[in-house]
Amino acid sequence: MARRICAKLGIKRVGDLDISFHRDDIGKHPIPKEFTPTLLPGDVNGATVLLVDDVLFSGRTVKAALDELFDHGRPGKVELAVLVDRGSRKLPIVADFVGTTVNAAENEDVIVSLGDVPSQDRIDIRARAPKAPRAVSIR
Repeated sequence: MARRICAKLGIKRVGDLDISFHRDDIGKHPIPKEFTPTLLPGDVNGATVLLVDDVLFSGRTVKAALDELFDHGRPGKVELAVLVDRGSRKLPIVADFVGTTVNAAENEDVIVSLGDVPSQDRIDIRARAPKAPRAVSIR
């Protein structure tokens, strides 16, 4: 999605942020064995950086992205573009650019599927799969 946006805007410098080490739910979502490392196309110090994400929900992913970005320098300005804003923020994060806003309940997932061409793109709202019960040991 970021590459599509940058192509439309004529931006040639596009990078990738790996936020795995900055997630606050790392216990629930361990770092995958195969991951894409952070690759930045240049020095971020003083630069204007556009963060792009598919769905903005709690704000935790954006916070992790900011933490990773600031590990590499201090940008002059950071802007956020999201395809879908579903509300229900847990952190005070607001997107500068929003494709669409949807009302999804806390027990629903917003799934973005990008096709090879934009006409194949989809946004679906689905009921979240129930979590399996956990055994708790009390001593």
